[in-house]
Amino acid sequence: MSAAPAEQARIGGFVPFSACDWPGQLVATVFLAGCPWRCGYCHNPHLLERRSGRPLWSEVARHLASRQCLLDGVVFSGGEPLTEPALGSLLEAARTLGLATGLHTGGALPDRLRTHLAQVDWAGFDFKTAWDAYGGLTGQGTSGQNARRALELLLAHGTPLEVRTTLHPRWHDGPTLERMARQLAALGIRQWTCQLARSQPATLHPLSPPPAGWPDAALLEGLRAHVPGLVLRPS
Repeated sequence: MSAAPAEQARIGGFVPFSACDWPGQLVATVFLAGCPWRCGYCHNPHLLERRSGRPLWSEVARHLASRQCLLDGVVFSGGEPLTEPALGSLLEAARTLGLATGLHTGGALPDRLRTHLAQVDWAGFDFKTAWDAYGGLTGQGTSGQNARRALELLLAHGTPLEVRTTLHPRWHDGPTLERMARQLAALGIRQWTCQLARSQPATLHPLSPPPAGWPDAALLEGLRAHVPGLVLRPS
């Protein structure tokens, strides 16, 4: 199935310069509207529905063309960018400008991901929780199976990626984190970037902040026994 034209993309936001959305690269970030999951700590709930917004792709493309010498690439985020029928056209348009392409994804739609693997230079994969616990977090029963398959596709293709997790004790107790670390290790993953969930009114469901000192050093040390490159990033 051919991709929809880039101009039909439902863009929910645009950051012209970012140094944190693709580690080590200066990028522009395009937020695409739409996501099939309903994670309680989601801090972009305005992007869950596929609503038309601004800017238009033509406006984004003009900015990218005028900043080709400054930018390393473009990251397509969301929402879940794999829900966007025009994603293939967007990726191709960015590459035509000589820009590298990044994708932030939770892996909700692995079959769609497969069709875009050759167009993606880097991926930020959101590893939500242990595979068997996904349904309780996302509200979608098959989400864990889909996410695992998507991560396996990225690994099999050799796509450079960062595996990262947003942590909150409501969903990530010690045994769950242990299972997650073992699951990553079983896939050969040695690097894992974690950050604490933000407790703010903008999240899909109100959250109390994690207790001070959580997760503690002993828990992190135990996780690093499986994934040595675990990093807890400041929120």
